[in-house]
Formats: sequence, C-alpha cells, structure tokens
Amino acid sequence: MRFGIVASRFNPEITDALLASCRKGLAKARIADADVEVVRVPGGYEIPWAAHRLAATGKFDAIITLGCVLKGQTPQNDHISRSIFQRLHEISIATGTPCVLGVITPKTWRQAVARTKGKMDRGVEAAEAALEMARLRRELDQRHGKA
Repeated sequence: MRFGIVASRFNPEITDALLASCRKGLAKARIADADVEVVRVPGGYEIPWAAHRLAATGKFDAIITLGCVLKGQTPQNDHISRSIFQRLHEISIATGTPCVLGVITPKTWRQAVARTKGKMDRGVEAAEAALEMARLRRELDQRHGKA
C-alpha cells in the first residue's frame, strides 16, 4: 500500500510530533518509507490543496492530513477548520481516495500537546484510520471488480 501525508508546518512542535507518530504507526504496520510520500505545507488552510494534488494522481491508497489549528482570540480558526474539513471530505468523494483527518483543533496549547502522545496520539490514530480505509478501499474495489 502507498500513502500520502500532507502535514502543516505551522505550530511545528505539534505538527512535527503528529508526523513522527503517524510515520511510526505506518512503520509498525510494515509500510516501508519508500511507500510514504510526505508533503509539507505552510499552514492548515493549504492542506486540502496538497491533499487533492496527491489524491488526483491515483497513486495512493489513502491520504493522511496532519495539522494543528489552535483556537485564537478571533474566529479565524473556526473558518479555517470548517474549510479544511469540508474540502477533505469533498476530495475523498471526488477522487475515490480516502483522506484521513489528522488535523486537530484544540482550544489550548496544553490540549494540543496532549493530543501528540499517549492514548490521545492523533498521529497514530490517523495512521490507523488510513490503514483501515486503504484496506477497505481495496476490498471494495476487488468485490466490485474495480481492481
């Protein structure tokens, strides 16, 4: 299986941790580094564009998106989060390639850090979800003669 990962560079302490744990999750499932393409983008708003470009190639079984849109003093985070979530859903449907949401939207820095380790490690969760969706995609494609 092949996976694309789109990770934001904004809030690097969080996004780098999400990326590292996501890659570990894929490695644990015996996915080789050569079968994972990582694309970094400036911030959360740019994630859907890069995810669409990867999904449109047809070369990936799933796309994993990683980012941290932290609550601020203005509603900008709400607008960005809503846009990311909606666009990723649209990309999944339009391309047939699952786009897994590993973009977190914590209210505080403490919540963000908590979601990068232990039982709430969203990077590992994103890898697990992508593996499950990639398997399901292949199963459905085989079942319905698309493979």
